[in-house]
Amino acid sequence: MYTFEHETIVDESIENTFSWFEKEGSFRRLMPPWEVSEEVFADDTIDVGAIRIFKFPFGPIKMKWVAKHTIYNPPHKFKDIMVKGPFWKWEHEHNFKTENGQTIVKDSVKYQVPFGALGYLFAGWSIKKRIKRMFVARELRLKRDLGQHKKFNSEKRKKILIAGSSGLIGTQLSAFLDTGGHDVWRLVRRKVKPNSNEISWNPDKNELEPQKIEGFDAIIHLGGAGIGDKRWTKKRKALIVESRKKSTTLLSDTMSKLDKKPEVFIVASAIGYYGNRGDEELTEESAPGEGFLTDTVVKWESYADSARKAGIRVINTRNGIVLSATGGALGKMLLPWKIGGGGPVAGGKQWMSWISLDDEVYAIHHLMMDNSCEGVYNLTAPNPCIQKVFSKKLGRILRRPAIAPIPGFSMRILFGELAIPLLIEGQKVIPKRLINSGYKFTHENLEDALSDCLGIWR
Repeated sequence: MYTFEHETIVDESIENTFSWFEKEGSFRRLMPPWEVSEEVFADDTIDVGAIRIFKFPFGPIKMKWVAKHTIYNPPHKFKDIMVKGPFWKWEHEHNFKTENGQTIVKDSVKYQVPFGALGYLFAGWSIKKRIKRMFVARELRLKRDLGQHKKFNSEKRKKILIAGSSGLIGTQLSAFLDTGGHDVWRLVRRKVKPNSNEISWNPDKNELEPQKIEGFDAIIHLGGAGIGDKRWTKKRKALIVESRKKSTTLLSDTMSKLDKKPEVFIVASAIGYYGNRGDEELTEESAPGEGFLTDTVVKWESYADSARKAGIRVINTRNGIVLSATGGALGKMLLPWKIGGGGPVAGGKQWMSWISLDDEVYAIHHLMMDNSCEGVYNLTAPNPCIQKVFSKKLGRILRRPAIAPIPGFSMRILFGELAIPLLIEGQKVIPKRLINSGYKFTHENLEDALSDCLGIWR
């Protein structure tokens, strides 16, 4: 048996820290941000006998991990063991203690690799390295999440309904809000699961039962057909517009007629609003640009007008490029970069206005909890960069060359019209209103953001 230990010191009470781990969302928040994991089943407690089953990548295949909780002593200790998985043995003990007004979380893992000493000889070093990376990421997420929740400890927890909860942003946002003690529900287009916090709707058929969304404090809409998922045919462009019109209008109109209306309605939007503006510095006060994306976003934001007129606090988040190793623009870039095929695209002079996934989540939470926040907010980091600089910094993190230029015409061949606004053109967007609202960024510079989401620290 081999042992790995890791200590995390958090500026929070032992009770609140332990409670964070008890929440369903903690599992998602603690998973390494560079790995695509799939939760198959989870009991709603970490009490003795509770089971959690998930799949995760192990080399080229997906492995199933079945964990069972064997010790539960709040707020001091809990333990889980691997019942089925890639190791011969895995025991993970979590210990909590108070010291100097802070909480020390000590993780102690005992494990045995397959094939004993021979297995450790060939794979022991890489396994230990992987475990260490995982616990560094866990420490960062735990400290940051607790810190973000602590900012609003004086505010009541909210009942929140999220549309688009299974997407890149929605998955992490739902988990984060859950760990903060909020009552999180999901709008889904399928049949709801038994005994779940789910509500069914069908925007295509204008189906949403008003009584089912009565009593929510906040409604967050992150849905709509993916802008960068497929080539822009006439049919695809129509779907992009219609999916946003139908869903946003249905939500807005329905909540505006409720007796008990939500406090806030947050609707995801995009910096495509500004169009291609070269080196012009763009804030929320800037005029819209030109083109399909601009027209789409202008309409998109107007679909919440009925909620505005009903006195609901409406927020439109103009999202930049959300950095994640498991999806979005960065997720698609990684494979060619890892094999040395990365470099500036179309000359590399176009601006990239990015934001880390954690800052995206934390900013939405901030806007939701601060009652003075209303209107349009750019959700981008305060330091955008040109694409050539982005390529250079990504190459530095991955320890790969960033010298293979990718001509614009090849992007047009591969992606069609889609390539122009998303890859060839750009915007230099500044989150002026978000900064003025008092939000403090976790990742102000690109290298820190890339290091954290890729799990590569120097």
